[in-house]
Amino acid sequence: MPKHIGIVAVSAEGAALCYRTICAESATIFGRHNHPEITMHTMPLALHMSFIDAGRWEDEGRLLLESANKLAIAGADFLICPDNTAHAAVDLISGRSPRPWLHIAEEVASTAAHRGYESVGVLGTRYVMEGDVYPKRLAAMGIAATIPARRDRERINEIIFNELVCGRFEDRARLEFVRIIEKLKQKGCDAIALACTEIPMLIEDSVSPLPTLDSTRILARAALREAARE
Repeated sequence: MPKHIGIVAVSAEGAALCYRTICAESATIFGRHNHPEITMHTMPLALHMSFIDAGRWEDEGRLLLESANKLAIAGADFLICPDNTAHAAVDLISGRSPRPWLHIAEEVASTAAHRGYESVGVLGTRYVMEGDVYPKRLAAMGIAATIPARRDRERINEIIFNELVCGRFEDRARLEFVRIIEKLKQKGCDAIALACTEIPMLIEDSVSPLPTLDSTRILARAALREAARE
């Protein structure tokens, strides 16, 4: 039997895309209309953001552990969190977790190395772009991490929290991201990490000036591989 996947959800849009990807792509591994058992749990995004905005990462970690414990009781064999920002707290609590986690930034960095990228631009919330979750994992693979200029970081963060997490994916925002990616290309980046799980619903390779690393689908595919592993 495949392993039972536990999804610790934070924002609805990114978690839904991750869930849909797991179900849609399972057929190639498990057969038509078949996928591993999946259980998802989420606290309100407002509660997560109250801790994140205040820099209370230990409290955010405890919130993630609440979800993790409920998923373990439900029978999950391992856990994923389709939210890049929350991984600053995942790093704090993984050793206390009732089940092992797949780490979204580690999966993205591994994919970037496999594809031969040397310099990756990181787009996400301000917490992701200005934090060490991605630079540390990319550096471990010998890959440089670059982030946009301050005003562009502010614009990206605004679009994420005012539009993307609310399910709004508009052309105006898409053009802003394309502009910012073009600037990172000029800085020498050879790929872009879409390090917010909603961004892949706005930007894809067909419109991006650089190849993209879709963190949401990369994590979903890693979960499928783990579920199939004996």
